[in-house]
Amino acid sequence: RYVYGGTSLTSGTDCSGFTMRVFQRFGHSLPRTSGAQASATRSVSQGSERPGDLFFYSNGSRINHVAMYIGGGMVIHASNPRDGIKISNAYYRHPAKIGRVMN
Repeated sequence: RYVYGGTSLTSGTDCSGFTMRVFQRFGHSLPRTSGAQASATRSVSQGSERPGDLFFYSNGSRINHVAMYIGGGMVIHASNPRDGIKISNAYYRHPAKIGRVMN
């Protein structure tokens, strides 16, 4: 379920807590916030995204949301308290950055 500020995959998490914990389970360290995660990833161009890449979305002035690409033009993300963790089209919003953690 979605919990603002949460980092638990079982008790509740927000968007950046979700990506941080998923990557942690596979031995990769990410910072806590979506903005810091954006800074910690290598940019890739649209059309070059691969499963595991992170899509970062902005409110215009700063990164405020992150989702994980799962392939087929789709992302999984901790959306909001109403929708929880869900799968969406990767371009449901215009990404400010697509970042890669793994080579």
